[in-house]
Amino acid sequence: MNSNPIRPPIPSAVPPATAQVDARAHVLVVEDDVAIREGLLLNLSLEGHTGEAAADGDAALQCLARSRFDLVLLDVMLPGRNGFEVLRVLRKRDRHVPVILLTARTDEADKILGLELGADDYVTKPFALGELRARIRAALRRSGLAQAPVAAEGFADVVVDRSQHLVRRRHEEVPMTAREFSLLAYFLDHPERVLSRDGLLADVWGLDHATVRTVDNFVMRLRTKLEPDPDRPRHFITVRGVGYRFSAAGQGE
Repeated sequence: MNSNPIRPPIPSAVPPATAQVDARAHVLVVEDDVAIREGLLLNLSLEGHTGEAAADGDAALQCLARSRFDLVLLDVMLPGRNGFEVLRVLRKRDRHVPVILLTARTDEADKILGLELGADDYVTKPFALGELRARIRAALRRSGLAQAPVAAEGFADVVVDRSQHLVRRRHEEVPMTAREFSLLAYFLDHPERVLSRDGLLADVWGLDHATVRTVDNFVMRLRTKLEPDPDRPRHFITVRGVGYRFSAAGQGE
């Protein structure tokens, strides 16, 4: 079993409207860690995709033999056949299906081996779900399974365009780091939900060496950039002793 701090995200009541695609991808998730596997399947469904899962290399090859997939998320460290062996067999059968390797290994030699065997991308655990979703979208675009245009969304005088990774306030672009944008998108996907600091850290950062203070600092950045009065926030609201709640309607503390 892999040891990994990433946890399945809290499911939304409905799939985010901004995540719809004009062609749903059928994705195979090959992962022996139950929590990670279920979390990935949940996120794929919220993005509008369908998924199947395999817990080891042999089961993965059986799935690949009987079904066609648009993308494969493939863990490297699996019981029995490892991910490299699965990838080697897969590429003999299909040279085109995109494969993203998921692994806790950080050695450059392992990354090179995976790419040489035919992987399209390589994501090191623990990973942020926002980053993985972006890599999935990129892999599907490269394979020709294009996404529909994403409508802008937002709150108050803030407009968020995920397709262009842009944020505007009062028609002026607001500079955002990649992590700030990922946190903002996560809040938009979970309106009016009380989100713990630990949960935000795991789902947005996926880093075991960061601290909950990191979350506080980034929320303060969002308040500074997007709140009318950062000292009296109306949208990024502190839930004392727990974490934060995002309110698009602007319900202050």
